[in-house]
Amino acid sequence: MKNIILFTSIAFAVFFTGTAFAQKSKTEDIKVWGNCGMCQKTIEAAALKGGATSASWNKVTKVLTVAYNQKKSDSKTIQEAVAASGYDTQDFTAPTDAYKDLNSCCQYDRKVVDKATSSDKIESNNDSKCDNDMVVCNYKDCCEDMANCTDKECCKK
Repeated sequence: MKNIILFTSIAFAVFFTGTAFAQKSKTEDIKVWGNCGMCQKTIEAAALKGGATSASWNKVTKVLTVAYNQKKSDSKTIQEAVAASGYDTQDFTAPTDAYKDLNSCCQYDRKVVDKATSSDKIESNNDSKCDNDMVVCNYKDCCEDMANCTDKECCKK
């Protein structure tokens, strides 16, 4: 009988201790713009510097999955660290100087707001054209789907 009570007490303590630790940790998906494997390394390192305990960025979906201890960090702090490294997040825009310091292959098309009209525009990082209508080469549309691109050279830049 003593063994059953001892076992029940230990199981109860382990269960509640595990539950208390689980409540401190949170996993979250954050949209982060970027292009390549070098971007991935920088974004993940910045997220870890911002307090994430783990970070994994998918270059196709542009989603950074982070886990962090809620008592030590939060989504805002992590996003600010990623933005400071040059990459726009869903809630923060990277400083222009940090963006310009990125390698040329890492300079993604940035979304900026025109204050006069409040309309969204795309800021391109190169002069390449993707079609005869002079539409700026968009990495996703042009380089991932070459069927839409009439100027195949744009994806080499």
